[in-house]
Amino acid sequence: MRLMTTSRSISPWIWRRPDWPEGSLAYDARAVALDLAEAYRMHGILEGKAAAIGIGRTSQVALDALSDEVLATAAIEGERLSLDAVRSSVMRRLGLSTSGPINRSVDGLVEVISDATTATDTPLDEDRLCRWQSALFPGGTSGIQRIAVGRYRDHTDPMQIVSGQPGREVVHYEAPPSKDVPEQMKRFLTWFADTSPARASSLPAAGGKPNDGFARAAIAHLWFESIHPFEDGNGRIGRAIVDMAMAQHLRQPVRLYSLSRQLLTFRSAYYDALNSAQRGETDVTAWVQWFARQITAACHAASQVIDQAIEKRQFWEKHEGSGLHDRQRKVLQRLLDDGDGGFLGGLNAEKYMKMTGVSKATATRDLSEMVKGGQLWSEGVGKAVRYYISVPGWGHV
Repeated sequence: MRLMTTSRSISPWIWRRPDWPEGSLAYDARAVALDLAEAYRMHGILEGKAAAIGIGRTSQVALDALSDEVLATAAIEGERLSLDAVRSSVMRRLGLSTSGPINRSVDGLVEVISDATTATDTPLDEDRLCRWQSALFPGGTSGIQRIAVGRYRDHTDPMQIVSGQPGREVVHYEAPPSKDVPEQMKRFLTWFADTSPARASSLPAAGGKPNDGFARAAIAHLWFESIHPFEDGNGRIGRAIVDMAMAQHLRQPVRLYSLSRQLLTFRSAYYDALNSAQRGETDVTAWVQWFARQITAACHAASQVIDQAIEKRQFWEKHEGSGLHDRQRKVLQRLLDDGDGGFLGGLNAEKYMKMTGVSKATATRDLSEMVKGGQLWSEGVGKAVRYYISVPGWGHV
């Protein structure tokens, strides 16, 4: 899917409704209650597990979650970033030492996501959004094409999201004309400020009740993407706005999950849900429901990651003081990192030799010691013997 400016006209879009945006962005609180409740339940479980093992902002789990968010939000737009460059940038951002590669575009995206989730009390205004967009395109280009950077789009042709070959395009969405963007964004930013947790109680949403925090994040994303104020980078900035809305609501000091990874996994459904809401009925109940379910799924995936971290910690605590050699610890850590069934075909002497550089006699002795010590268990005989790490509940299938 790509952005395009053409002279083709399509109607009607959500922003063309007479009740846009207020009436078009209402939702049925009772209809979404169960989905929102499940999202909060799953997030609570995730927070509880993180607290149980003391996950901090520079922990491996937090580093991986932020790295995953950066990689995924770019990948949704079809941009594949270097994992090494992303990890290096994230580590520098977290104040950790690294000798990894430096990439200005990657640094810019990391800066945007970090700013959105840490400076939550700083107002979201036009200047801040424009600085975010500038950070995404430090050279002033998208690929080899020059784009408007650090300002709202100003071209006269319609801004459309299309797919398909030239001449056979399918127009999925057409944003408001560039001339209307400043006023449209002014209304959006005013709403975002007025519905922030600090002010929501004094300025209730439609229906006389403040917006739920997760629902507000969903609506903010839909509203921003519907305006599509920039020539490029709207998707990444729109997801950063989601991050900011969620961070304002949850006040969580450490990122534990990647919502963009969940959206990337179901990218087609993500675009379909957005497209349906942008040309849908007078409320966005279905969109809020879908969005809440993605939060639940993202938290569930992160919960499984923390489960693995807990299992690793428990494994090493159980075998503390076991007198393992460094090479044995290295192999055990590799097996733990690969997870249940992740080390294809199990471990054998030949694989151990390649991983450690030791002789066959040493490999056999090391493996036997780890079986005796309870770190590994084995099955098979002779050349068919395979070794598996001893973690309760792991089936190695």
